[in-house]
Amino acid sequence: MSVPALPSSVDGVVALLEQHDYFADRRLATSVFLALKMRRPLFLEGEAGVGKTEIAKVLAAALGRELIRLQCYEGLDTATAVYEWNYPRQMIEIRLAEAAGAIDRDALATDIFTERFLIRRPILQALAPQAGGAAVLLIDELDRTDEPFEAYLLEVLAEYQVTIPELGAIVATTPPIVVITSNRTREIHDAIKRRCLYHWVDYPTAPRELAIVRRKVPGADARLSREVVAFTQRLRAMDLFKAPGIAETLDWAEALVALDRIALDPETVANTLGALLKYQDDIGAVTPEVAAELVAAARQEAAEIGTR
Repeated sequence: MSVPALPSSVDGVVALLEQHDYFADRRLATSVFLALKMRRPLFLEGEAGVGKTEIAKVLAAALGRELIRLQCYEGLDTATAVYEWNYPRQMIEIRLAEAAGAIDRDALATDIFTERFLIRRPILQALAPQAGGAAVLLIDELDRTDEPFEAYLLEVLAEYQVTIPELGAIVATTPPIVVITSNRTREIHDAIKRRCLYHWVDYPTAPRELAIVRRKVPGADARLSREVVAFTQRLRAMDLFKAPGIAETLDWAEALVALDRIALDPETVANTLGALLKYQDDIGAVTPEVAAELVAAARQEAAEIGTR
């Protein structure tokens, strides 16, 4: 089976992503194109739910590459993210050597620290040759990790290699496509960003969000889709603890379709806000009066969205 070629232009990236239901603006498509062309990691920051992780998933699917995902969390270490030695197998090897009665300790120490005893975790897996071309390595929510792990990543991002004391440097024959995401719960060190191409992923414009809703929720009435987008766009302008992302827009549209709605009304909005907002303070801020105002404004703006 042939492996899809990398897109040769920014327009090619836009088309490739749209084929897999991802609608990228020109700036994001340019960043993706340059990351592929220059073989540089792509660092994506933005609010939760704007589609940062989805970019890596879509790239892997569109390019026919394996997606290797490292989900970050506080306390993540190299044994989980990069590699560790298979200590049980090493102990068995030592016991078998002892049972054989001829032990060369220096030779045995060398034998048990070879690649057959190495457990490859996501980063080391991504550096290994892949049958379908270099893998897509997604380092998701890097801001959740600790700074020492960031420091470890510097070698990986700069040289596409990992140094293991017992084996030396393991270098990727073909660099993986690396996508790093951050929700900016804390600042990532400049040393990481210097090794990457950077892009801030913002909320989509109304026309782009409408295109996403139409593609992802085809069962939604055309009027309902426009009103959902107009309402959500207005909601993001409010002073909320967590504005709804694209994922929440899609969830809400699906919920409204499940309720057989073809248009918004204040009562339905009040009953389904839990699909759109995830904090009680935010839900409480959308009082019946506010909901009625937002619905009225969404109805007026809905007709314009498709023509922008």
